[in-house]
Amino acid sequence: MSSQRRSYEQGHKPKCLVVVDDTAEGDRAVYYASRWAVRVGGGVVMLRVIDTGDRNQQWLGVADIMRAEAEEIANAALDRASGRANGIAAITPERVIREGDPGEQILDVIDKDVDIAMLVLAASAGAEGPGPIITLLAKSAGTFPIPITVVPGSLSDIDLDSLS
Repeated sequence: MSSQRRSYEQGHKPKCLVVVDDTAEGDRAVYYASRWAVRVGGGVVMLRVIDTGDRNQQWLGVADIMRAEAEEIANAALDRASGRANGIAAITPERVIREGDPGEQILDVIDKDVDIAMLVLAASAGAEGPGPIITLLAKSAGTFPIPITVVPGSLSDIDLDSLS
């Protein structure tokens, strides 16, 4: 990571990055990030990563259709999450759709936006573990370029209100 964070410098405002996925606990990250943004006068960047791993290049027409469908699904998920953020805190988050490996895309978005000061993720409350992105990022947490906030998926809106 070569970009110096500038979140709190004159002319900048801090932002948190939230990964929007289809998990039940994902709403907890959106809720916390939205409340945090209002509290600090910051913003929210919502990222949806489209997995392109199983596209066969010899079937380009099919791959194009699959990409269009994936983008449509991504936009619908971002619409829901943005609507939720607006309902919680009257904010309009920035929206980013990327294709590829989630870990790489998260790092690239952070690198390209010097105002991102925090990554907010939500952990599953289930016995299967905290979730694939948290598990992936835990391995590099000691060298990650910004703080990572992990919101327990079991916290209620009232709990999160008292924390953010």
